[in-house]
Amino acid sequence: MASPPVGTPDPHAPSAALAEAASLLENRPEAALAQAEAILKRAPGLPPAEFLACQALRKLGKPAAALPRLTALVRSQPRVPAILWELAQAASEAGQTRDAIAALENLTKNQPAVANGWFLLAKELRKAGRAEDAWRADLSGVHASSRDPELLKAAVAMNEDRLDDSAPLLEARLHRLPNDPAGCRLLGEVNWRRGDMTEAMTWVERALELAPGFDLARDFLVRLLLQNNRLTEALEHAETLGMSPVKSPGHDLIKASVLVRLGHQEEAEQLYQHLLAQNPDQPQVWQNLGHVLKTLGKQAEAVHAYRQAVTYKPSMGEAWWSLANLKTVKLGPDDMATMKQALSDLELETETRQEDIFHLHFSLGKALEDAKDYPASFHHYDQGNRLRRTMILHDADDFSAEAADAARTFSAAFIARMGMGGCPTPDPIFIVGLPRSGSTLVEQILASHSQVEGTMELPEMMMIAGRLQSRLDEGEFADFQTLIASLTPADRLRLGEEYIERTRVHRRTDKPLFIDKMPNNWQHVGLIRLILPNAKIIDARRHPLSCCFSGWKQHFARGQTFSYDLADIGRYYRDYVDLMTAYDAAAPGAVHRVVYEDMVTDTERQVRSLLDYVGVSFEQACLEFYKNDRAVRTASSEQVRQPIFTDGIEQWKNYARWLGPLVKALGPSLSSNTLESAID
Repeated sequence: MASPPVGTPDPHAPSAALAEAASLLENRPEAALAQAEAILKRAPGLPPAEFLACQALRKLGKPAAALPRLTALVRSQPRVPAILWELAQAASEAGQTRDAIAALENLTKNQPAVANGWFLLAKELRKAGRAEDAWRADLSGVHASSRDPELLKAAVAMNEDRLDDSAPLLEARLHRLPNDPAGCRLLGEVNWRRGDMTEAMTWVERALELAPGFDLARDFLVRLLLQNNRLTEALEHAETLGMSPVKSPGHDLIKASVLVRLGHQEEAEQLYQHLLAQNPDQPQVWQNLGHVLKTLGKQAEAVHAYRQAVTYKPSMGEAWWSLANLKTVKLGPDDMATMKQALSDLELETETRQEDIFHLHFSLGKALEDAKDYPASFHHYDQGNRLRRTMILHDADDFSAEAADAARTFSAAFIARMGMGGCPTPDPIFIVGLPRSGSTLVEQILASHSQVEGTMELPEMMMIAGRLQSRLDEGEFADFQTLIASLTPADRLRLGEEYIERTRVHRRTDKPLFIDKMPNNWQHVGLIRLILPNAKIIDARRHPLSCCFSGWKQHFARGQTFSYDLADIGRYYRDYVDLMTAYDAAAPGAVHRVVYEDMVTDTERQVRSLLDYVGVSFEQACLEFYKNDRAVRTASSEQVRQPIFTDGIEQWKNYARWLGPLVKALGPSLSSNTLESAID
């Protein structure tokens, strides 16, 4: 007569003794083994006792002794998942990979919803050199996990923004099941939504350690690495993702995003072209391709790509804005009619399509400005800015306070007390100021010099400064000056070297100098001089009304949260001028100022002065900067491919009647003559 399966009561079995032996298994496996063997003497071959003995042997570090007994059990009990699972674990621990794979293939065939079986199978397949099969096993494990009730409950809580409900569920689960890849990834996302990037990265990386074929976890990790500007690592993971046996266009898209951030525009273009050759009906891919082509200076091709995007999706606001933002393209009546119809169609989707709506308003503002219908143009710019302002956080009072703290801190006396220190390399050239101040023009002029490499707007200095600011925010220091004063020469050297090392990935040539054109670095000129004392700092400045109005009617892809309200941007400009004035007084000559209007009207003289400050000889190519075909990613990418022109200097005057809030906010940053002309 056949023995009952494991776990099935047997009226002839010593059930009490079995229960007692099982209770000893976790903490006293040697006692559990002794009791199981005693039961087997009284009831030879009893499956539950035999199974318990094998479990105890494995826990005692004797998996090889358990293997033949488990193999015999499987022959008599071929459909009992617990026995197959135990056999697989014993074989794995005994180094019997082939036996482990056989057991796990049997288990997953009969119990495909058991995620752990798939994940252990993947591990054993990797040991056997069957990488692709292992990857597929991991993916099957992820699929099985997607139906786990406990994980589903945690995911629902997370998606409903009940993070304090979701996190404890996952933490308790991972305490019980520490090797659960799906639980690790989900807890990583919960931490990311909480704003804890360090914990998020730790858990997602753990998920990939456990299941290297977990594509969704790797995709998420790439995005986290991008957010942390760890671009080289992001590319490595994106390339790994591209080798997945389950092909997805999303893998190419995420890799292209990394390539763009690294400045590898040509490679990103190839990926987008490949995706569109397979399926042209992809407006998002057309738009992304347009961005790359614009950066590469292929304007006609960029226009075609953006046109394709809005053909496939007429309400795609960002594609319309990308067309309008080329500056050298004018959108005609048919375009305006299409955009207005799109806005009308989106009225019922205001909550879900806000980005399309504000992009369409900005686009119509530009089209109507080109048509010289300034009242209608201002209306759409205003609508776009008002909507965008509701979607971002910017506290003008807090920002002004931080700028004032920096201005007070970096006095001449403080700079003298801090003394020498920092990384002495002269490589970086920082171009600072406000967006739309002519900084891209200055960059293009310098990048046309044989000794200077243009990169892009690099976030590294902002990240270093942000990390220091977080120490102040967390109460480690009483105030900003105390924080900065705490930086020892060794600290300053380390931070300067960190900046140089982290920006190295953006340097593609052996030119000795490189440009960092992050405009917001004006907030950190004092810190720059402390940690990189030989770096050059260039302040690109433009007429306040011209600069602020141009920034207000420009939608930026990211950052610049101050720019969506006329009063906010005016106040930001005033904070900028005040801090730079204070620093000029504290460290005369440390910062070189380039006034956009002077560069336009007296180009050669300004260029020579700029090159003298940087410490390089004059080269004619710097006057012919528009011939430079380097990639340019900013809003002025097309303008700097042409000789200098004066058309944009006084565009703000067409809108002067509506600029009262800006004029008031700028206050003393405007001269009396400028103020009168603005009001008139």
